[in-house]
Formats: sequence, structure tokens, C-alpha cells
Amino acid sequence: MNHFVPLSIGILGTGHIGKTLALKLAAAGHSVKVANSRGPETIDADTLATGALPVKAEIAVRDVDVVILSLPLSRIPDISHLIKMLPADIIVADTSNYYPFRDREIKELDAGQVESEWVEAQLHHPVIKVWNAIGSDSFARKGKAFGEPQRIAIPVAGDNEGHKKIVMGLVNDTGFDAFDSGKISDSWRQQPGAPAYCTDLYSGDMAAALCSAERSRLPARRNLAVAAVQERMGDSQTNPDADFLVRLNRALYM
Repeated sequence: MNHFVPLSIGILGTGHIGKTLALKLAAAGHSVKVANSRGPETIDADTLATGALPVKAEIAVRDVDVVILSLPLSRIPDISHLIKMLPADIIVADTSNYYPFRDREIKELDAGQVESEWVEAQLHHPVIKVWNAIGSDSFARKGKAFGEPQRIAIPVAGDNEGHKKIVMGLVNDTGFDAFDSGKISDSWRQQPGAPAYCTDLYSGDMAAALCSAERSRLPARRNLAVAAVQERMGDSQTNPDADFLVRLNRALYM
């Protein structure tokens, strides 16, 4: 995109998505600090290969323009003390998704609360919902330069239009087309079980996918996908390949 402005970015979490964010955003020219729950000395050298700096969590959120939360949703309350005191102009990006088998059951979400609205309530800070609706392997492997054909789209939801525009620029820097998916109250349309969730759609297909989401059906579809993956794995600890997961999600969600 034109008029590139480097940002200072703190990433909390070094799982598959967090690692790829650190690699791609640092490679794009941003100043990136990354932290995990175990300490900077435990962060893989591969995560730092393009220039991200390993730091403690409290340092990762200090003197930055953007904080990206790349954590299991159940761990959001654990870092709320780091976020709730941030100035209002600091952008917080939420990449989390609710999976009850992993996160523990959260009654508000089971009752239908939008996931990122729950996250905002825990943090006492607004968030931009982004990078949650792309599989980790697709995110690591399928990014393309701006303007290339068949570039996968990533939905971006948020209430602050200025913050959302900046995050959409970061999505572009990670190799994907950013698609404005509306307000945080609309972000259920990109939650697990929805047609836009981890189905590797292009921008031309994203609006229809978001519009066709049926909120009441998301939990059942999400749980079907989990059961299918667990059955496919059997006694093996090896996850199914990413292309299988995209095909499965398209069959169940679209």
C-alpha cells in the first residue's frame, strides 16, 4: 500500500499465529516486540528470524502503537492487567476464538455473547477483531504481495474506524487482503462455524460469506468440525493437513 509508515508493535503470544505475525510484520519493516508466558529466553530463534525482539510481556505493551493478542481466549483475563491501563489511542488487536474443549466453558459465550465483546469486557479496552479467521498454515504459507491475483482475504471488525484502517494496513503487510467486516457487534460473522471462518476466501467472495452466516448455527457447526478433526486424528498426535481443514470448513460452514 502507498505511504508506508512503520509502527511499533507488541505481540503477546508465540503460538503458530503469533510466530507468523512476528515474522511477517518485522519483515515488512515494523518494529516488533514479542512476549510469551514463559519468558523471553524461551522464545524460538525462528520467531525472531526477521528482527522481532524477545521481551517480557510488560515490556511488549510499553511504548507501542499496536498490541496484538495471539493467545487462547481463556488466557485473555490473565493479561487484562497489562491492557486495561493502556491509553485509549493504543490499538489492541484480538486474534482469539472460542473453543470450549480447549478454553473451558464460558457461560456468557455459551449464552451467545459475541466473542470479541467478551474480550473487550475483560480488558476494559476496545479491540479490533482480526487474523482469527485464517488457519495457521494458510497464514504462514499463502500470503502474497499486494496486487497479486487470488490473494486470500482476512475480515477485520472494529468500532474505531481509524484504528481499523491501520490494522487493515497491517493485514496487507502480512500478505492478505483486508476486508472490512463491520462493527465488533458484527464480528460473530467471522467466528468459528461461520462461512468466512478459515475457508480461504478471496475478497470477491467475502461479503456474501459474512452475510450468509447464521448465528444460531455457529456452535453446532464449530463442534462438528472439532469432532471431525478428532476422529481424523484417531490415536495420532499429528494434526490433519491444512488443505483437509479448509475443505472440511467449507463443507460444514458454507
